[in-house]
Amino acid sequence: MPVEIRPLSPSLGAEILGADLSSDADFGAIRQAFADHGVIAIRNAGLSEDGHIAFAERWGQINVNRFFKPVETHPRIATVLKEPDHTDAVGEEWHTDHSYDTVPAMGSLLKAVDLPPVGGDTLFASMHAAYMALSPGFREMLDGLHAWHSSRHAFGADTEDTEKYRTGRLQRSDAATQDARHPVVITHPLSGRRGLYVNPVFTTHIDGWTQGESASLLEYLYDHCKKPEFTCRLRWEEGTLAVWDNRATWHKALNDYQGHRRLMHRITIEGVALN
Repeated sequence: MPVEIRPLSPSLGAEILGADLSSDADFGAIRQAFADHGVIAIRNAGLSEDGHIAFAERWGQINVNRFFKPVETHPRIATVLKEPDHTDAVGEEWHTDHSYDTVPAMGSLLKAVDLPPVGGDTLFASMHAAYMALSPGFREMLDGLHAWHSSRHAFGADTEDTEKYRTGRLQRSDAATQDARHPVVITHPLSGRRGLYVNPVFTTHIDGWTQGESASLLEYLYDHCKKPEFTCRLRWEEGTLAVWDNRATWHKALNDYQGHRRLMHRITIEGVALN
């Protein structure tokens, strides 16, 4: 049977049914859907840890996350965990993974392992749709700007007293030494589309601007990017594997399942320099 692709929203996202993840032909269709939609949810993937790694390696070299607790038997896989007694969730603010790296990660492959009975969905936002909805004059102004991104304030020593560190879900605060300068608007290396590349968690300021000037512009862009018409909602199911493009999307995990466990396994893929 051919792979079935169902869009999740007009702006981004698709779910994929009937895919054979060991098939070269099906991988071509999966990769094209990824380029077209920015985030894909492969239903009934049914991957073991070894299968997760093997499928990730089809996309590129694995980037081992510095800060997430690894799966004990498979250290190239990171755990994204919230236990019933935890009050916060990893990744519950809008962000783009690894934007603090000089060469940011291409994307992430997140596998559902243990889901709450309801809730724990993930929201995504299209940075291309958000960019294109701005006026031509505003887009022209943004096209010449660069912004700084950092891991220090999100994962560094000042965050060691947070619940995520105290419970061991995050680690190695001493490794939070990354600062990177990227264009505010990038040309996507796969699709060629233009899109915004700033995010509320890791972007610190506009290069050459004061903090006040930066805050005003970034707050405006963040409010704009969160508009419902640029977003989609991924409802997790047992066996679902999501693959999203960190160069084209934002995401956030909804923390609406207090008293229940949610365990996900994540692999991140190396990317290329952004222009």
